[in-house]
Amino acid sequence: MKKIIFLLLITIVFVSCKNDSKTNTEKETITADGPEKTAKQSDGLTLLKGDFIYFADAAVLQTHREVYGVIIDEKMHELNNQVQQYKNEITDMVPVEIRGKITPKPKNEEGWPYRIEIKEILNVSKPNPQDNEVIKVGKE
Repeated sequence: MKKIIFLLLITIVFVSCKNDSKTNTEKETITADGPEKTAKQSDGLTLLKGDFIYFADAAVLQTHREVYGVIIDEKMHELNNQVQQYKNEITDMVPVEIRGKITPKPKNEEGWPYRIEIKEILNVSKPNPQDNEVIKVGKE
């Protein structure tokens, strides 16, 4: 009796394992270069969300992972104009969402290792006052 129950249990285990492998092979895989990609995913631009500042002829975008120098052009000035309404001080950084082309900086140039050329401005939002980490030095 024990042998029959043991054989029945092993048979059930093998059958259930066989069904699992069948469902894995039936799933459709989507590759990065597949036809399922949208036009925006195929244009070579990168979506970046971070804090933007333009001050004294230097523009910077700080994301949670990297800091990028921003190429100063017409789109950067357009973003800076949109950011101005949310600034209290000229040194305030404002959260933005942009799409752009990331390139390494030239070897003979100072600055961040990568820079971004803004191609599309998606969103500019009001900074969170609790995230303000500015230390002001002055007389009391």
